[in-house]
Amino acid sequence: MKTVSKSAIIIFMFILTACHTSKKSKMHKIASISEASGISYCDNTDTLIVAGDEGSIYEINAKGKILSANKLGNYDLEGAVCENDRIILAVENKGLLEVNRKTLKTKFFKLKGSGFKITNKQGIEGIAKIKNRYCLAVQSDKKRDSKLLIVQLDKNSADVQKVIKHKIIDSAGLAYKNKKLYIVSDKKDALYIYDIDSNKIDKKIKLKKFAQEGVAFDKKNNIFFADDNGAVMKYKLKELGLQ
Repeated sequence: MKTVSKSAIIIFMFILTACHTSKKSKMHKIASISEASGISYCDNTDTLIVAGDEGSIYEINAKGKILSANKLGNYDLEGAVCENDRIILAVENKGLLEVNRKTLKTKFFKLKGSGFKITNKQGIEGIAKIKNRYCLAVQSDKKRDSKLLIVQLDKNSADVQKVIKHKIIDSAGLAYKNKKLYIVSDKKDALYIYDIDSNKIDKKIKLKKFAQEGVAFDKKNNIFFADDNGAVMKYKLKELGLQ
């Protein structure tokens, strides 16, 4: 009887594990969208809006089917908040863009206020809505420069009312759920649960390595990530220890 060497068994097990991991990753990918940089759940239509770096927005269902795709212009879109009649998009180095969901008519709001500075190296990378205000993530590779901006939309501007230093580097996407802010860091491959009232991190959840640029939750215990490498990923909350 021919025996199998120990090294051959190790190689076989490595290949089997790699194939299983690859298959599992493919199971989580539900859509291919170029440079997906932000995602938001639309409560009234049970769909998701995905923003792309190249200035396009996509509406998809929970299975990843693309329902519509629209080019808005030469915008570097980095995050989205879907509301009943409009979408508010974060434009990296400029401000916020309002889009009417029916007509696609747009309106731009320039950031206004003190205590912050938006640059090419420290642009807006995420957005979430908290009650009637918006929370913006300013991306930075240094803890001391990592901050959140709390803004209120005025008639023609986005007024910065508060600056919060949260010390989470590369904060690339935001979502607000159950009075907590969920922040993804691409550089750390992690999801942070952040208490914005006490200004502290409650929990850090390690993620699989991919280009996390946005995060959203639906009403069916799913969490979605925008992957800047060109995908939308979907997980059950319990897979990440969130349930």
